[in-house]
Amino acid sequence: MSGSFHLDAVPVRLRRCAKTFHGGVRALEPLDLDIRGGETVVFLGPSGCGKTTTLRILAGLERPDEGGRVFYGEDDVTALPIERRNVGMVFQSYALFPNMSVAENVAYGLRVRGVPKAERRERAEEMLAMMHIADLAGRRIDQLSGGQRQRVALARALVVRPRVLLLDEPLTALDAKLRDSLRLEIDRLLRALGITAIYVTHDQAEAMALGDRIVVMSKGRVAQVGTPREIYHRPADAFVADFIGTMNRLPAVAQDGRLLLGRGELPWSGPQGRIEVLVRPEDVALTASGGHVDARIAATVFLGDRTRVVAETADGLTLTVDAPGRTDLARGDAVSLGFDPARLLTLPE
Repeated sequence: MSGSFHLDAVPVRLRRCAKTFHGGVRALEPLDLDIRGGETVVFLGPSGCGKTTTLRILAGLERPDEGGRVFYGEDDVTALPIERRNVGMVFQSYALFPNMSVAENVAYGLRVRGVPKAERRERAEEMLAMMHIADLAGRRIDQLSGGQRQRVALARALVVRPRVLLLDEPLTALDAKLRDSLRLEIDRLLRALGITAIYVTHDQAEAMALGDRIVVMSKGRVAQVGTPREIYHRPADAFVADFIGTMNRLPAVAQDGRLLLGRGELPWSGPQGRIEVLVRPEDVALTASGGHVDARIAATVFLGDRTRVVAETADGLTLTVDAPGRTDLARGDAVSLGFDPARLLTLPE
């Protein structure tokens, strides 16, 4: 990366940002969020949860309801349209110009800003080299693969040296292998540039891989904000627990410092009475005997590095367990499931 390329790490703040569309449809409840300069924040959630509406408010493509404010650094940009915010935006559809070459696409934002031709060419070449597509400069867009088009879209967004980079599901249209490869490239690029980046996706793996923090959204509201580890290991509610990864739920009784689970008991300092405990598949111990809950194998799926086991108890409870890849089990085999109390979760009422 050229030493001349420099991006400031601009913090972003949202204050009371809500959005109601015509007809009274409430797409986003009032949202307050502070994004640190240089941080990558990922908005994650199912379709219709409000994540793209939030991104469009950040971009200036939508105005928040009255009282909502958007700040880039100390500047209130709420009333500014996208062309005056100096943001870079990468869309799922790439939004490239088919009548322009790759180099012309990358330089387009500089041209509309009145940057002199020689500087446009130099900065476009710099970005093409950074994205490892310098050899494609003269090609038409219809001659590029999906991955190449996405690199062009990233180069075009970054060449203007934006204050903030916004990415709207940029990898969704790509096949799985290319998506994984580009995800790593994007992560390295964002870290190297130190730019403030806001990324929208419905893909958990993307969110976990790219986000310094993740904003999990549901029905127009923020369900939880936290690091990937916090979101995964300490979900705030049932929605987050079920949306992020796989979660097992087990009925239990807690009393007198003990958790009665199946035919076993564990030391327990959490809520008392009849409760539901949650545990991730990788936190369940699978043994031949001596565990807390007896079950039989209902199905196995070999995934290479691990074997995903579906076990059923006598009372009809289904549990998912991640065992080592070399685990050899067959449908109908009897197993015993063990639990570490430190790995069990309960959710707020």
